[in-house]
Amino acid sequence: MFAGRSWESWIAQYSLSHTNPANRLCHTFGIPMIVVALALLLVSPFVTHLWIVAVALYAGGWVLQFVGHAIEGKPPEFFSDWRFLLVGVRWWVAKMQGRA
Repeated sequence: MFAGRSWESWIAQYSLSHTNPANRLCHTFGIPMIVVALALLLVSPFVTHLWIVAVALYAGGWVLQFVGHAIEGKPPEFFSDWRFLLVGVRWWVAKMQGRA
């Protein structure tokens, strides 16, 4: 699935289009918003109106992603390869651990 490349290689490429501090800040908040929204959507059939919170988080997370890329002046990596949607989450984890 990851073309024989290591996670470090994918994260390094992802990091090249996320060098602007404002873009990195947008992604620092936007990525977990999207992940939490997806988790909430799975639970929402069992909790009244939770889907509204999930949709708001999801939309807000994506807005932050695209605002960050507008500031950076580079398109999102997933425009060239869908696998970067998964790499973004790993980049966020690495960033939170001080490795990206």
